Amino acid sequence: MSKRNAFYAQSGGVTAVINASAAGVIETARKHKDRIGKVYAGRNGIIGALTEDLIDTSQETPAAIRALRHTPSGAFGSARYKLKKYEDNPAQYERLIEVFRAHDIGYFFYNGGNDSADTCLKVSQIAEKMGYPLTAVHVPKTVDNDLPITDNCPGFGSVAKYVAVSMREAAFDVASMAKTSTRVFVLEVMGRHAGWITAAAGLADSPDSPIPLVLLFPEITFDEAKFLAAVDAKVKAFGYCCVCVSEGLKSPDGQLMAEAGTRDAFGHAQLGGVGPLIAKLAKDKLGYKYHWAVADYLQRAARHIASKTDLDQAYAVGKAAVELALAGRHAVMP
Repeated sequence: MSKRNAFYAQSGGVTAVINASAAGVIETARKHKDRIGKVYAGRNGIIGALTEDLIDTSQETPAAIRALRHTPSGAFGSARYKLKKYEDNPAQYERLIEVFRAHDIGYFFYNGGNDSADTCLKVSQIAEKMGYPLTAVHVPKTVDNDLPITDNCPGFGSVAKYVAVSMREAAFDVASMAKTSTRVFVLEVMGRHAGWITAAAGLADSPDSPIPLVLLFPEITFDEAKFLAAVDAKVKAFGYCCVCVSEGLKSPDGQLMAEAGTRDAFGHAQLGGVGPLIAKLAKDKLGYKYHWAVADYLQRAARHIASKTDLDQAYAVGKAAVELALAGRHAVMP
């Protein structure tokens, strides 16, 4: 088979280890120089392909590529950008193929979550439709841990570790002040529909030093009376209580309690602010002084406390994506 170039891009919310996947793709491609020429990285995700803003990673030293393993967030820039259906915007897809043809791109590696997998599938289908030879493989990533079929997702392990450690440390702080000050601490974490990150906060508890926790999941409708009773019981038993709440917590009528009224590029509701809502309930209904925090970008950018297992898996799926492509596997995800 003739040698062809590869395109790699990062998409959606980044993680503490997504760059390890980039390293896995690039380093593995370099080991197969007889089949893969250059690896071009799209600047700001798929937008880099549409605007022909490509980063030639062959210009980077092996040391620079190795350093990606230790670099948080998206080294090449990410994007929340949804490709429309071909029927709605054929020019967009024609532009993609035009750029791929100009740079002899024969391999397409797209690193992201559910919406990114959808984009990768669309690109594979349109290349086939337009008669352009392209092997497309999706590289999984998401902090929410909610990609179908997967056992767990690269990106989640590091967020889980960050949230568990942060909650445990904050709990010790609250415990030391509870007698005369704060009784309730609330931590809001990511998770629109999946409560894996919230569940990870439960790891803060341990038999040798119990932490009074209340966890509020997006899969379970919020019950105010039950929540207040649980908090009150914890405070009475321990002197304080820690609450971890998912940004996707829903009210009894099925509405997102923290919906801001705006939408992102994929049509998802923009969330934020459920933490203070929950904390205020503890004050208004129970009279407890509170503090709240929103982990937000901190939880997914915390490379200093990343999980080694997560790091190893993130690299492994990047490596596996290239190996699958070279084996002729198309429109798949490791």
